[in-house]
Formats: sequence, C-alpha cells, structure tokens
Amino acid sequence: MTAIVILALVALFVGLRLYSVLGERTGHEQPLVKEPEAPAPKTVPVHAAGEPGGFDESSMAYLPMAGPGVRALIAADPSFDVGSFLEGAEAAYRMILEAYWKGDMNTVRPFVADNVADAFAEAIAQREAQKLTLDNRLVAVEQALIAAAQLDGTIAEIDVRFEADIAAVTRNEAGDVVAGSTSDAVQTRDRWTFKRDIAAADPNWILVETDEEA
Repeated sequence: MTAIVILALVALFVGLRLYSVLGERTGHEQPLVKEPEAPAPKTVPVHAAGEPGGFDESSMAYLPMAGPGVRALIAADPSFDVGSFLEGAEAAYRMILEAYWKGDMNTVRPFVADNVADAFAEAIAQREAQKLTLDNRLVAVEQALIAAAQLDGTIAEIDVRFEADIAAVTRNEAGDVVAGSTSDAVQTRDRWTFKRDIAAADPNWILVETDEEA
C-alpha cells in the first residue's frame, strides 16, 4: 500500500504503516506464537497456551463479535489462553516492526509468511536505493485485543487490533531529518492476523495479514 522530500514522505509512510508495505491481504502472512512454558530465544514471544481453558468473558480481551470464534478455539484446544496469546502478539508486534525499521530481515523472516517476507525485503531495498533510513520508535502499545477469530478444521486464525503511539522519522544519507518528528508520536491502529494449525506440534503462530484500522 523525483524530489527527495517526496521520496522521504513515501518512506516514512511505509515505515509507519506496515500494512502499506505488505499490500492487499493474501491470507498467507503471520508471526509465530510461542508456548510460554517452552520459550526459545529464536522464536517470537507470542504465547498461545497457559492455564487450560483460560478465558475471562469480562476481560475485554476481545470484541463481542470475536467471542464465538474464541470459544470454538478454546473448545478445540483447551490449552489456548487468551491473555497469554495477546501478551505474545504484542511482543511480536514490537519485535517485527522494530526489525523491519532497521532493515533486519534475518530477524523478521522466521515469523512471517513468504510473501510478507518478500514485501519487507522489497521495501527495504527501495529504502536503501533512496539512501534513506527510518529512525522510528514504538513509544507504547496502548491496546491489543482480539478483533476476530475463526477455526476452519484445525486451522485457527486470529485478528488482533493494535493501537500504538509511534514516533516516525526519516533521515537522508547525511543523517538529516527529511520527514517526521523527533518529538511527536503518531497514533496508529493496525490489524494483524495470526494463523496456526492447532493439531501441529509446533506451537508458533505466523503473521499472515496486516491492515490499517480506521
């Protein structure tokens, strides 16, 4: 989803909005969700398990429309824990964004689908060709909640809505700020979709889609 200022603004928008980099939803991009009791240093800290059947109707961890899907997932996989999943999803959101901003594809690639990785790589290459760098900072994630959930056989998909404050700055080759602000943060709303086969031994969830929320 030329003059240097225009290029800088384009790069800023790409860096601030991950969904812009990925383009239209394809259903094949998502970050790994890791079981809390078996953490591994090279897996995304997105947790999908906790106390069996962990679920709190009043926690506001999900939108009402997502309730049926969440309950169906818990019924099929009693180890799934909503709170732990959201903690991991938030950690993945931060890790993937920060790695992408730095142009670190080695960190990103294991946790996203192939087409997402390809889109990342293309955007990073364009940024490097323009001799621009992103000096972005995720100030805070104000909210992370489940916006939708569905189970198709053993394939689970969960949409997570993130509201975050991001300070976005684009610098040129000399290090000068050409777009953005070093002091002001912009509120962003993103919707990321995570997918996992709950019948598989691998507990990780993969990032398969990203979108902007109005």
